Amino acid sequence: MTKKPINDGHSYPDLEVTPKEDWAVGLPAIYHSMEPAIAQLGLTRTAKLMTSINQKDGFDCMSCAWPDPDNRKTLEFCENGARAVTWEATPVTVPTSFWSQYSVTDLLDKSEYWLGMQGRLVEPVYKPAGSDHYEPVSWERAISIVADRLTSLASPDEAAFYTSGRTANETAFVYQLFARAFGTNNLPDCSNMCHESTGTALGETIGIGKSTIAYDDFEQTDLIIIMGQNPGTNHPRMLTALEDAKLTGASIVAVNPLPEAGLLRYKNPQRVRGIIGRGTPIADQFLQIRSGGDMALLQALSKRVLAAEDAHPGTVLDHNFLDEHTTGLAELRAHLANLDENAVLAATGLQTTEIDELAERYIAADRVIITWAMGLTQHKKAVDTIKEIVNLLLLRGNIGKPGAGASPIRGHSNVQGDRTMGIWEQMSETFLDAIENEFGFAPPREHGMDSLKTIAGLQRGEVKVFFAVGGNFVAAISDTEAAEAAMRGTELTVQVSTKLNRSHVVTGREALILPTLGRTDFDLQATGPQFLSVEDTVCAVHATHGSVPPVAPGLLSEVSIVTRLATAVLGDTVPVDWSAMERDYDVIRDHISRVIPGFENFNAQVRRKGGFVLPNGPRDSRTFATATGKAMITVNELEHLEKPEGRLILQTLRAHDQFNTTIYSLNDRYRGIHNGRDVVFVNPQDLAELGLADGQRVDIFSEWRDEPDRVLRNYRVVSYPTARGCAAAYYPEANVLIPLASAAEHSNTPASKAVIVRLEPATAFPLR
Repeated sequence: MTKKPINDGHSYPDLEVTPKEDWAVGLPAIYHSMEPAIAQLGLTRTAKLMTSINQKDGFDCMSCAWPDPDNRKTLEFCENGARAVTWEATPVTVPTSFWSQYSVTDLLDKSEYWLGMQGRLVEPVYKPAGSDHYEPVSWERAISIVADRLTSLASPDEAAFYTSGRTANETAFVYQLFARAFGTNNLPDCSNMCHESTGTALGETIGIGKSTIAYDDFEQTDLIIIMGQNPGTNHPRMLTALEDAKLTGASIVAVNPLPEAGLLRYKNPQRVRGIIGRGTPIADQFLQIRSGGDMALLQALSKRVLAAEDAHPGTVLDHNFLDEHTTGLAELRAHLANLDENAVLAATGLQTTEIDELAERYIAADRVIITWAMGLTQHKKAVDTIKEIVNLLLLRGNIGKPGAGASPIRGHSNVQGDRTMGIWEQMSETFLDAIENEFGFAPPREHGMDSLKTIAGLQRGEVKVFFAVGGNFVAAISDTEAAEAAMRGTELTVQVSTKLNRSHVVTGREALILPTLGRTDFDLQATGPQFLSVEDTVCAVHATHGSVPPVAPGLLSEVSIVTRLATAVLGDTVPVDWSAMERDYDVIRDHISRVIPGFENFNAQVRRKGGFVLPNGPRDSRTFATATGKAMITVNELEHLEKPEGRLILQTLRAHDQFNTTIYSLNDRYRGIHNGRDVVFVNPQDLAELGLADGQRVDIFSEWRDEPDRVLRNYRVVSYPTARGCAAAYYPEANVLIPLASAAEHSNTPASKAVIVRLEPATAFPLR
């Protein structure tokens, strides 16, 4: 049975496909970042913003969570960072006439790209029940509507409070405080959809769900293994760190189903060799793994390490480290003794010689970093796969020493800080106790709903108010049709945003859009200019200061919106001075300093140039806050993803000119895609076997054992050197193919990287 698609995408008549690139950045990146910035912002505004981004007295780039070096360049940003700043700081604003010109129904037919291009939101707007139009309202009216609906709920758990990872620490803290003072732990966030698998696996095995390295470790390492990520698009500043590592003698191995330009050769635009030379080759070895095969590869590597130790006793494993700091080695040995090499080769699509070469590199290296992103976290067995990374690192003591460790790479600029601040539906009893001691009210203790459970709650009618600070929830989550239908069943949806996106036009019976200041904007409160703080992917916390005046008067900061709503909803029922926190963000930081370990004397620490680094037991002292008090080597059952005959394994991915669901342009130049997004990348040998041709239009059907087929219509096939048996299509359009039930075990993260699909010649179908 095939379900009618809810969002087939848009027709792109000017779509052009050219050969893919074999290098990244260089002069084209300068042009593609500066040309739109100057055209949209003007030379003066561009100069001010680009010399402030990622500087110690400037603002933190919103495009990723890559850490900043101590010695920063004058221009400390990448192409996508410049695009993100241009996108946010544009002087183009949505006029009042827009809301009468376009109904919600009209806007449903607009693409994400079109919606975002309308400019910054500058006034609160409200869609009453029964109306098809938003209409401008005052801030007082908007806050009153939300407060009335929240206070009329039968239970606080009938509300869900979603958060994007671009939200700063201070906002995240007051937001979770409000939700818990209101009486619920329903705090779904974007982490649930990306790195939740990382947090689950690392938390269990080493006691902290974060990176165990510092920025400088990249220059001290012997080997970097990059798995399931594309730095050249998703966090391009990482390429500079990789280049620096190569120049100091490190080897780099890339493990990915697709060859990515940034991992082939990097032309650093801030070095002569990157402008007039050939640049720096990055990957010394490329393992083009079959999607879903990473766990098998990691087990095969660990088995080879153990075999090398058996052949040369006392020379391969770090016995002192293993004896003092770990448990579970004997069990792992016994388990891997039965690992079937043929099963590994079938799961990975690799040759034995390729795996042997990587094992030899690992054994020869004294200091190893393994780094990964959503190519690993969005699989059914994602948590177990990341546990296998930990196993491999622990065997040779590659945690807690310079140049070595586990390095998950986060996406949103403060997604890690949000979790540290309490944005999680399962915060610990210790955290909740600290909240109670600091603020004098009893927070709820029952775990709340994550992102997928929130959709289920919406479907059941249990969640009646959905409040989002940032993000684009219905576009980001899997199962597009189900998610949108569920959201339309709510009583009220509220979006705190800088720009329009799909979540603003998929509404509840009533809907509000509340415009807010961006990361680049000055934030002036009653006590004077304010700053915020963020935590990057290596646990460093630093300040972020807006650099330019807001694009319009009357915009409120996220802190102001949350604290004013809290005042309206809670009044004096809890002993929290919300208005004091709005007037002076130092008050928020003082509270944080008494609630969250590592933030002692927060106001002084964050004012230091470059900020400070949070304590990290595995990294700092080889201490592990696990159930055993030691790092846990684990046994994980390998499960091979079977691909039926005539089918492919599809993964979702981002285009180069894209940040999560934000589409900056319709180009993906490194992959040779221009002026369109309705493409599916397929290996040419697979095309031949399937009887399909490059350029042919196909319908993409996803197949599920207990679910009906999903379909994306009329996609152009692009012959591309993916791993055999694998295919790829752009996120978020391909989310329609993934049911809510397809999620990682233990973490409940959508499994977007291993979707069994069949391709059929396109049939006539009305496009939206």
